Amino acid sequence: MIRVAVVDDHKIVADGLERLINESGTTSVVGKAYSVTECRELLKTGQPDVLLLDISLPDGNGIELCPEIKRKYPQVKILMLTSYGELATITHALDAGADGYVLKNSMPEEVLEGIRTVAEGGRFLCDRVNSLLQNYEKHSLELTRRELEVLRHIKEGLTSTEIADRICRSFDTVRSYRKALYIKLNAHSTRELISKAVELGLV
Repeated sequence: MIRVAVVDDHKIVADGLERLINESGTTSVVGKAYSVTECRELLKTGQPDVLLLDISLPDGNGIELCPEIKRKYPQVKILMLTSYGELATITHALDAGADGYVLKNSMPEEVLEGIRTVAEGGRFLCDRVNSLLQNYEKHSLELTRRELEVLRHIKEGLTSTEIADRICRSFDTVRSYRKALYIKLNAHSTRELISKAVELGLV
């Protein structure tokens, strides 16, 4: 039986997770906390195998708590369970020592799979987060410095003619950059291009 502790500032969420986990037959909740302070006190009395940790807490930040937990209780696996799906937040959490990252709108099966995976020493990302990271890793290396510059100007709302004047290149050159960006980010409109660029943390 995998022992799990839940840290979330919303009691209704924590209670729902407790029911889900306890009904799985392979995992059980051994403690709940609703703040950073309560999480610290909970860990002092006993360490779970997996800590389900939210990011936004009333007295602190779950990501900033990760290094402290890993330093004091290296055996505890941390699975972030949050509504924050931005690339920068995800990478920050993983860099801080989180063993996995699951969004709150994930299927219940993903939450349980994440608990089991990190408990066994693996890293777990829900499908949405995994897809986001894979797209970022794939495309970020392929964009040139000039393409990134053009992308930023597109986000600012500049036309191709205005971008050409700004970067001292011809209109046709800028059009080529735009075409490459559409292909690399698999976008079919300027709006979609900007949306994907923001989602991938490129601008």
